[in-house]
Amino acid sequence: MKQQLDLVKTEFEGRDLRFGTIEGWAAIYNDPDLNGDIIAPGAFDAHLRRGQSLPMLYQHAASTPIGRWTEFRQHEKGLYVRGEIVLSAHAGLEAYTLIKARILDGLSIGYKTVRATSIDGGRRILAADLWEISVVTFPMAPAARIVRSGIGGLAENDQPRADESGLAGALQGAASAMRDRSGRRALSA
Repeated sequence: MKQQLDLVKTEFEGRDLRFGTIEGWAAIYNDPDLNGDIIAPGAFDAHLRRGQSLPMLYQHAASTPIGRWTEFRQHEKGLYVRGEIVLSAHAGLEAYTLIKARILDGLSIGYKTVRATSIDGGRRILAADLWEISVVTFPMAPAARIVRSGIGGLAENDQPRADESGLAGALQGAASAMRDRSGRRALSA
């Protein structure tokens, strides 16, 4: 068994880990998600005070970590995060490629409810322990979206996509792809 472990170690010793960086809204405060749950401002305070990074998963699959979340900022709108995707991992490269192509742009939190109250149609989450934040196709909170991405830190020419989300972003990307190099439409509407 020791020989196998040494072999694995040797394979990774010279490997250059490259990271893609993403930012976005992991949770939106005071806005019902598709289950009717509302995250209250301050729900993550206790967890964030501990200063721990969180795993970044792909589609909430615990068997498919793709990176880690390194920064957390609470705003009036919600919890804004920044993280690194490991591009030398197959799933990380796949996810990052889909993010850059503006096909994948959702974020979703995995958490344990610590304190909540019942409201019409769901719960108001007053305190929650964050377990992970995933890059997902369909976020439970429709406004929880990736708004920026870049390699090894955010590229200066990589503009925020704050007003592009979901279908609107996909349609904009498709419209751009339909233009030829001279700026004319390749397909007529």
